[in-house]
Amino acid sequence: MPVRLSGRLPKRDDGLWSRRLLAATVAAMLAVPVAAALFRVPRFDPDVCVFWLFVGVTALLRRWCPRQDARLVWRERVAGLDGTEPGLVARRSLAGWIDLVTALAWATAVTLVVTMALPADPQWARVVRLALLVAVAAAGGVVAYSGVRFTGRLALTASGIRHGRRWYDWSNIDRVSLHREDGRLSGVRLRPRVWRSLEPAPVVGGRDVAVPEQRLAAAIEAYRERPQVLAAGPVTAPEPAAGADPTC
Repeated sequence: MPVRLSGRLPKRDDGLWSRRLLAATVAAMLAVPVAAALFRVPRFDPDVCVFWLFVGVTALLRRWCPRQDARLVWRERVAGLDGTEPGLVARRSLAGWIDLVTALAWATAVTLVVTMALPADPQWARVVRLALLVAVAAAGGVVAYSGVRFTGRLALTASGIRHGRRWYDWSNIDRVSLHREDGRLSGVRLRPRVWRSLEPAPVVGGRDVAVPEQRLAAAIEAYRERPQVLAAGPVTAPEPAAGADPTC
């Protein structure tokens, strides 16, 4: 059901090249200093206590569930996969930012530990170390690029629903329901009208989106059969029914 960016060549007249250039500039401004800083890290012996402290802190952060109370906001120009169009946008949540920073911290820590375990003298070890550090810096650049390239973490437009780099067509959404994971609400499940694969029904929203699941589900249900309304002009997303379950 989702359509991804991979394999799609951008069009010359899609109106997104200035945004792509800005996103690439921001990505380079982040990746280059990070790579330079990593190259300057001296060799050290990993501390087991510090490692387990890091594991515990990141695990607690993953379990933390801050309140999601944002609303879908109307934007006249929403940068999507193939162009810009009007629609409703949800920003990335505080938990989403924490998860993103934590993932990058994990990647950096693991890479540094691996590079410290490599021998210092052989040429192949230097090449591997260089490749690993460049990969970590590039990963940070890719994250920065996506954050600038797209408008919001999630968007509802007349052409479909976009969550990050994933896109879903309105015409293949048969039913909307709240998704739970480990007893907690964790996004909105989009049941397809036509199952084109054996994968489970896709889920949008959740922990990394500042709009709560109930509010997002109400908006998707409201525009599921009439997405063209989103292109007609400024709209206000509907509110969920009273008495909906809390997010956490």
